[in-house]
Amino acid sequence: MRQFPHYIKGLDPVADAFSGTVYSDVVSMDNHKLVEFIIYKGVGTTGTSTITVEACDDTTPSTTSAVAFNYQAITSGDTAGALTAATASGFTTTAGSSQLYVIYVDADAMLAAGYKYVRLKAVESVDSPVLGGILINLREARYNQAVQASAID
Repeated sequence: MRQFPHYIKGLDPVADAFSGTVYSDVVSMDNHKLVEFIIYKGVGTTGTSTITVEACDDTTPSTTSAVAFNYQAITSGDTAGALTAATASGFTTTAGSSQLYVIYVDADAMLAAGYKYVRLKAVESVDSPVLGGILINLREARYNQAVQASAID
């Protein structure tokens, strides 16, 4: 059976996208088993960020908790790096242009901890502008349909 993707603009592309501390939109995992945060670093030769994922109690969010996740870096063409496990402390992006980072978060782990919302957090490590953005892809829908209910309340 065909799975329909559910894409959400997590952070619109902009110059110096990861300046300071930046958060993606908060999304609900109620109707999906997996979320992918796709970070696209376009142009920026030296800027880096520490990437973490936060489980959230609501869309504000009032309470957050950093969670472990998996990720892959795509730093050359379409060749993905190894699937890497990250602790709740996250990982730091590599300096350079034209990079993708795909962050995978399993809903079961979050729901077991009492959270149903999630967001990505980027904290600038090396202060240098990076043109970039974040795309969110909710996967493995509970109700597979071409037009899905909103995941941003």
